[in-house]
Amino acid sequence: MLQSEADRLLNLDKFSIDSEPHEFPDLGGNIQIPLQCGQRRESFLLDISRKCIVLTSKFQMRARQTIVLARLDFGATHRNPDGAEVGTPHLHLYREGYADKYAYELTGKLAFLKNPQDSWQSLTDFMQFCSIVKKPVITRGLFS
Repeated sequence: MLQSEADRLLNLDKFSIDSEPHEFPDLGGNIQIPLQCGQRRESFLLDISRKCIVLTSKFQMRARQTIVLARLDFGATHRNPDGAEVGTPHLHLYREGYADKYAYELTGKLAFLKNPQDSWQSLTDFMQFCSIVKKPVITRGLFS
C-alpha cells in the first residue's frame, strides 16, 4: 500500500457501526470492534488486547482486515529495522515498504496520551488519534 493511501485511511473519520456494548477486556482478553468511514466505502477494525503474564496492552487500528495503520503498545521496548530501540509506550504507524515494523516515541506531534498509566484514558486518546468520531460503546469491567 502506498504511504499516501495509508495516511488517508488513518485520517478518514470513522464511526462505530453498531450500538452494541463491547466490554473493555480484562487482563488476558481481547476484542475487535468493527468501524466504517462516513462514505461506508472502507471498513476498519479497532483491536483492544490486554495480556496478563507480562502486563502489556495494545490498541490497534486496521484497514482492509489486515493492514495495521496504527498500534499503540505498552509494556515492552521495540527494536526498529534500522536497529534503533524505542521505549514504552510507543506507536507503530504504517510505513510503506515496512508495514507496521517501525515504532515511534510519543513526542512532538505524537504526544497525544494524556495519562499513559490509565489504560481507559489511553484508549480514548488512541481513538481520537485514529479519527474515530462516533466512538463505540465500551463498558468497563470490574477489573479494567
